[in-house]
Amino acid sequence: MPPSSVWANPSSLSDRAYRIMQSDRETVVIVGAGQAGAWVAITLRSLDPGRRIVLIGDEAHPPYERPPLSKAILAGKAGIESAYIKPGNFYADNRIELMLNRRVRHINRDRSSLTLDDGSSMEYGTLVLATGCRPRMLAIQGADLPQVHTLRTIADVEKIAAWLKPEGKVVAIGAGFIGLEFASVAVEAGCSVTVVDAAPHAMGRVIDGSVAEVVAAGHQGRGVDFRFSTTIEKIEPDGDRAVVVLSTGARLPSDLVIVGIGAVPNTDLAETAGLACDDGIIVNAFGRTDDPKIFAVGDVTRHFNPLLGRSLRLESWQNAQNQGIAVAKAIAGTATPYADLPWFWSDQYDTNLQIIGAPTAWDRIVWRGAPESGKFTAIYMQGEKVVAGNSMNNARDIRFIKQLILNGTPVPDAALADPSTSLAQLAKG
Repeated sequence: MPPSSVWANPSSLSDRAYRIMQSDRETVVIVGAGQAGAWVAITLRSLDPGRRIVLIGDEAHPPYERPPLSKAILAGKAGIESAYIKPGNFYADNRIELMLNRRVRHINRDRSSLTLDDGSSMEYGTLVLATGCRPRMLAIQGADLPQVHTLRTIADVEKIAAWLKPEGKVVAIGAGFIGLEFASVAVEAGCSVTVVDAAPHAMGRVIDGSVAEVVAAGHQGRGVDFRFSTTIEKIEPDGDRAVVVLSTGARLPSDLVIVGIGAVPNTDLAETAGLACDDGIIVNAFGRTDDPKIFAVGDVTRHFNPLLGRSLRLESWQNAQNQGIAVAKAIAGTATPYADLPWFWSDQYDTNLQIIGAPTAWDRIVWRGAPESGKFTAIYMQGEKVVAGNSMNNARDIRFIKQLILNGTPVPDAALADPSTSLAQLAKG
């Protein structure tokens, strides 16, 4: 069989041929069957048809993408299967051993083995930690009431959807991606929505306040009530409802409370094994930890980004997929340093917001298009250089903003603000 056909279809190998090819390769075990872990497995299989690959996940579903959960799936516009990265039979067909509803309890680095939740052990030649994050929880009275939920998994969506009813009263704690995307779905379901955040404006960690005002205005125009610079004192039971008590003294009766106040990296397994961690598992440009046999990938990693010149931890679809691909290449022996400019997006109502870059400072915003039009690009400037960009219903600008950031090309504000000036030409210098 020609090598190319083997690479394209690992399942075409006979069992005997597969065992022979496995015999001189180390088993790769991937702990975490989310997007990052799945892309390590998918890419590694395409590069190495004979390697034994084991993918362990703690959910009942095969690997899936999380962004659709708080959008189309929660809104009932798409089914659960639409979020699957590959059809369920893909993994068996491609000899990826997918173990669902399983957890790894311990890493024994001396023996290169894992202890699973049933007490069994598994040896690895290479280990990949793709353990992701968990929602940050409220540390207040009433956070465990049945009306209070987080939104990260398919199981979460299935629970929350049952609470979204016309004329229901809901509260979103946190005006980030999750809180605002949930708010938009809840409004369209006929609910009355209040969003509470300790910050002075929405999406405070990722966008400028002037852009945040435009985003919030879109929600307010649909009836969403924002309470900024406000914290939650406690949540009290009240029959079938919960009452959210604010630092201002206000009391918000709620049928449903969604908590979206950030995420915590699942580093427990790595820390117990003695791996270096600092708000994430520390990895080098190839995704390798301080143990040469162990890689880490996705939301759980803190990695050095040469394009930004600093280390950071990213929770994004793009990072999970692309870093997963890069780690698979490193394991397969075709390593290239992982370097990607952070990119995020959010769908709220009929609005698409995109974010490129992750600057630590900027001195002004240049508007390309009128904010009130609902279609614009906000360009973040530091001196004469573009350092980031936000687009609203104007996604085509993002790739040119990305190129301007990477090129470091000095650009006059007037040229950027003039819609008749081609961003593509500016990006070419």
